[in-house]
Amino acid sequence: MVFTGIMDALAKKEGIIVCQLMRRQLIDICTKITQNMLPQRCLLCGMACGSRWICVGCEEDLPRHPHAHCPVCALPTPLGETCGECLKHPQHFDATHAAFAYAFPADALLRALKYQSRLAIAEWAALHIELSGTRPDYLIPMPLHVNRLKTRGFNQAMEIARALSRRYSIPLLHEAVERVRETEPQAGLPRAERTRNMRNAFACREGFSGKHVAIVDDVMTSGASLNELARMLKKAGAMRVECLVAARTLRD
Repeated sequence: MVFTGIMDALAKKEGIIVCQLMRRQLIDICTKITQNMLPQRCLLCGMACGSRWICVGCEEDLPRHPHAHCPVCALPTPLGETCGECLKHPQHFDATHAAFAYAFPADALLRALKYQSRLAIAEWAALHIELSGTRPDYLIPMPLHVNRLKTRGFNQAMEIARALSRRYSIPLLHEAVERVRETEPQAGLPRAERTRNMRNAFACREGFSGKHVAIVDDVMTSGASLNELARMLKKAGAMRVECLVAARTLRD
């Protein structure tokens, strides 16, 4: 990124160590200025679309999350009632809010964010994640293990959470929870194995007594990771835990 290079060069020239937070804030400012001054191109088709992230045509093709869905796990239900699975096996989180179904072309955008470092997609995703009911006291991004973070270079959930924090003016706690165990990728495991894979994968570094906390992630598939993190947050005293995700897989 051009602005990243400029910041690094200035820091080296002046002998100043620019902290990561200040560096990122300046990049955000420069990015917003560029977005306002230059015409944008659609993140999907590349056509000019003014100040929009997605052109009108591609916007109409996005798979909106079904209106009638289980309020807990966000899987479709006929009348928006709580699904049988959540009644039979209650989740540790209390609600899930998803912007899209994880289907084309939303899935292509989120994969580009995760694997191609197209960080602008995090801003786009945050614009479509709506809150409902009581505002959370804190936002907590789904943490990556330090080894995976070093490999990828960024945490896509953190990027979405940062954008949501700015949009709703909700404090973002990015160091309150740590992924202490490097788990196998959930996508390669059968559903029954995913819960066991995530067991005790997280540790809370702060107390959340009586607080309403929202976990932010890019995609919810089985919900095992979110459920385990919610369990730890409840153990740390959280009164209510919600999941805010850009997309929900409707069929696992």
